[in-house]
Amino acid sequence: MKRTLKRLADQVVVVTGASSGIGLTTAELAAKEGARVVLAARSEADLGQATEWIRRSGGRATFVVADVTDLQQAEEVGRRALQEFGRIDTWVNNAGIGMYGRLVDQPMEEQRKIFDTNFWSVVHGCRAALPHLCEHGGVIVNVGSQVSDRAAPLVGIYSAAKHAVKGFTDALRMELEHDHVPVCVSLVKPGPIDTPFTPHASNYMDREPQHAPPVYPPEEVAYAILKCAQRPIREVTVGGIPRLQAAVATIAPRLVDLFMEQQLWNQVQNERTAYSPDSLDRHSGQDYGARRGHQPGHVMQSSAYTRAVVSDVVRAAPLIALGAAVAAAVVANRS
Repeated sequence: MKRTLKRLADQVVVVTGASSGIGLTTAELAAKEGARVVLAARSEADLGQATEWIRRSGGRATFVVADVTDLQQAEEVGRRALQEFGRIDTWVNNAGIGMYGRLVDQPMEEQRKIFDTNFWSVVHGCRAALPHLCEHGGVIVNVGSQVSDRAAPLVGIYSAAKHAVKGFTDALRMELEHDHVPVCVSLVKPGPIDTPFTPHASNYMDREPQHAPPVYPPEEVAYAILKCAQRPIREVTVGGIPRLQAAVATIAPRLVDLFMEQQLWNQVQNERTAYSPDSLDRHSGQDYGARRGHQPGHVMQSSAYTRAVVSDVVRAAPLIALGAAVAAAVVANRS
């Protein structure tokens, strides 16, 4: 199966959840690199503002107001992309929302909505994208999370949904490869990111939620997503510390359990009494149109780990090592 991916400047890129945070940052960066961009989310005002900003900056963009927890609305995003730009090359499933608090304190109906937004929107996006991508090849990038690998307390239902995203993504990748479909499927797993994620989240804690450190900028996630759009990358964790934490959890899961039980309750709550309106049923109007959140404390400027693992040099390292081993063996045989 030949999967030659286009450079970003030659692509049409669809981004869901594009009204703020990671989605907005990804759309703007893609447009800056020359891609034609389709922004999709629920907020018409914020999408319109973002699209206008891209156009004023010399980019090409359009938007579709859609709730991608509904398959028909996700399919409409695909139809509108074709009407506007003639094709789709990369589809980024980014729409998502959080929920904080103990699992037993959260209403079942809201937990189901978390799965609708974080898992079923990914399924719908893939179903909407594949008929278009299968014709000429392309990329699906699903945005998972650090908690796709290791669940965390107080974000339990979100963790479960992101585990489901990883399982679905891995299964879809294998099925497409088996059937020789020229579509690459990538999973991008952000650690804590400085976006409006926490104020948008549904909260059943006594205090306002915050990210546990270290916190990374949304530009790092956008960078990883757009690297996946241009070359086959199975999955990438955004942030060196989250990747290290996942590795430790694999080796010593009980130790990580105990650490989280001791530390996470204070790390994911700040001193303010809970007050934020959530965006579970509709956008709350709070911080929409914003790339960054109001994360207290230090925010990392970049992630050297993430930049390294998606770089051409690191990806070529196994081949370089193999070549060196072959050369050494040839020299040894001649001596």
